[in-house]
Amino acid sequence: MQWFFTFLQQNPFLLLFFVVGLAVWIGRASIKGYGLGMVAGAIVVGAGLSVWASTYGVKLELNNFAKSLFYYLFMYGVGLRVGPSFINSLKGDGLKFCILALVSSVLGLALVVIFAKLFSLPPGAAGGMLAGSQTMSAAIGSAEQAVTSGVVKLPAGMKPEDASGMIALSYGITYIWGTVGIILICKYLPRWWGVDAKAAAKQYEQEFGVKDLEGGGLTGYRQFGLRAYRLENPAQVGMSIAGFRQAHPEYRIANVLRGGESVGADPDLVLLKGDVIALGGSTEHLTDKMGLIGPEIADAKALGVPLDQAEILVTNKEMVGRTFESFREQAIAGQLQIGKVERGGVQIPAGLKTELQRMDIITVVGLKSAVNELGEMWGRIARTNTSTDLLTLAAGMILGFLIGMIEFPAFGAKIGLGNAGGLLLSGVIVSSAVSRLRFFGNTPNAARNVLEDLGLVVFVAIVGVNAGAGLLAQLTGAVALKIFVAGFIACTIPPFIVWAIGFHVFKINPAVLMGGVAGARSHSGPCREAAVEIQSSVPWIGFPVGYAVSGILLTVFGYFAMILAQ
Repeated sequence: MQWFFTFLQQNPFLLLFFVVGLAVWIGRASIKGYGLGMVAGAIVVGAGLSVWASTYGVKLELNNFAKSLFYYLFMYGVGLRVGPSFINSLKGDGLKFCILALVSSVLGLALVVIFAKLFSLPPGAAGGMLAGSQTMSAAIGSAEQAVTSGVVKLPAGMKPEDASGMIALSYGITYIWGTVGIILICKYLPRWWGVDAKAAAKQYEQEFGVKDLEGGGLTGYRQFGLRAYRLENPAQVGMSIAGFRQAHPEYRIANVLRGGESVGADPDLVLLKGDVIALGGSTEHLTDKMGLIGPEIADAKALGVPLDQAEILVTNKEMVGRTFESFREQAIAGQLQIGKVERGGVQIPAGLKTELQRMDIITVVGLKSAVNELGEMWGRIARTNTSTDLLTLAAGMILGFLIGMIEFPAFGAKIGLGNAGGLLLSGVIVSSAVSRLRFFGNTPNAARNVLEDLGLVVFVAIVGVNAGAGLLAQLTGAVALKIFVAGFIACTIPPFIVWAIGFHVFKINPAVLMGGVAGARSHSGPCREAAVEIQSSVPWIGFPVGYAVSGILLTVFGYFAMILAQ
């Protein structure tokens, strides 16, 4: 095998993507739904290969510039994702879930720092334990930033590479229970509390008319329809389109065919017997008054009117707090269909009584005129655009690096957000501005996902490879056991306290609170499992706000865990 490891050593790009490919492959494997995931897989594969190579006298090492670059791209991507929802969470009902996320994150930080000091663990352990026990892989990078910036003073004889190795080692030891533990806790917390979360979910669904996302899939039902009718009902003959709309506001005439030619749908157009009318509305209304116009016919030319699908960003302050139900009397209500609702980058189940919040993204489909009218009413229409504004990306990165240069005295030294924290904040600022202005800075979800996924897995793979050779010298049974115990406690205690506050103090519906606990840990897996456990999508209602807030806090806390544990 020595030749193989020598070959990898001489071809670092092959080594990097060999580790990344193996990590993704291993990360997809699962046992009863539980697996490492590609990020933890990258640590395991990278460190494992490096340790294995060291037994043949071959040292595997990858470029630190590449490691930093990919991590910085990841951090900026995270800021872009959580920015609008993070700003929006600081007010209204979102404040409750914001507080829960703050409590969970601070408790996690405090526990790993306490046990790092209590067990006299080596430098690096606190940052790795925080990242693993809270399943926030991004905290690995901010912990490393504390080492490379010189804020953390290493003992004599200890190299920065050794501290990085301890970060990776601690992360790997605590990550497994950090993942499995929070999933089990979120699933069974209501049962341990003597609460019937399934009944609470059904009550919430009935009260707010919430749809079930988990039981989704393709069905034959369509809320909105466009059908063609031949005008034979004398009651409508001689009526203008404007008069018809006034008499029947639940419908919209989208097109009129006269003598085989389209004459449009001008409001002043008078309807004549024999006209073929393309009528749009809800399926319920279209079948309720079958003889309103005349017999239905299949006329492709009449139905060849433009339909539209768009994402509407809610920015109009007057719309905030209004329910979907409150728009039922609007003329456009029967002319389009609400698809998915995204809040904080996460799709949530929505019903008639779901309240609009600023920066919600609502997908709608229907008559083009109705979509445009609703877009003007709610905020802005975001048309599909697959291009990425690289100028804004570059400007955002520069802004982040400049923010990272700002330092202030604390803990006996000068500290600041550093490059990683600066880029995270820059991403929040840019995405918040773009979400309001919409004329620059387009970064499609697919592009942002590449920044996040590839950035993080490449960074972690390089950390694993570079740290692996020194792991054998640092790892002892006693140290590993202490790290596991500390991580177990840091993972287990915060969710119980968060649940108690949410249930007893904030009086949050238990089914919603299950998602709130998962969001406070910035982990979608527990929320998904909770939804399956109670057979309802209601937990996703409580997930987005905590997910955004804790994602930022836990990432930055990796840096402070290293400082406080000195």
